[in-house]
Parts: sequence; structure tokens; C-alpha cells
Amino acid sequence: MVGILIWLIVGGVVGWLASLIMKTDGQQGIILNIVVGIVGAFLAGFLIGGGSINEQVTIESFLYSLLGAVVLLAIVNLIRRGTVR
Repeated sequence: MVGILIWLIVGGVVGWLASLIMKTDGQQGIILNIVVGIVGAFLAGFLIGGGSINEQVTIESFLYSLLGAVVLLAIVNLIRRGTVR
């Protein structure tokens, strides 16, 4: 139960920061921020293999999650608009 709460909190923060970096913050709400953060964290943990927010929240796992969320938003922007902002 605590793991899900951590996923939601860290996912929301990571998704929000990624949306600020990619300048898509005005287009998405908190639910999409959380989804982007969680999926980005999963992708980063899967692809990079270093630290996951499932194990523990560290600066390294947070930065990997943020990187994954930014990459995910770049891919979504590329598919949606044909350009990466």
C-alpha cells in the first residue's frame, strides 16, 4: 500500500517536472503528470537498469525517472505534432 502511494507522489512530481522541461505543462493535468511520471520511471528503470523507485527513492532513481519521463514526453510530442519541442 505504501509503495502505491510513493508511486503516485514521486510519479506526480517527476511528471510535473518533465512537463515543465518539455513545455507541455499547460496541456496536461495532474492525472497525466502522474501517468507520465510512473511510465517514465518504469521505462528508465527497464532501459537503463540503474535504480528504480520501486526499490527506494534516491537522487539517482529520481533523476533516472525524470529522464525517462522527458524522453516519453518527447516521443509523445514527436508522434502527436511531428516535432520535439
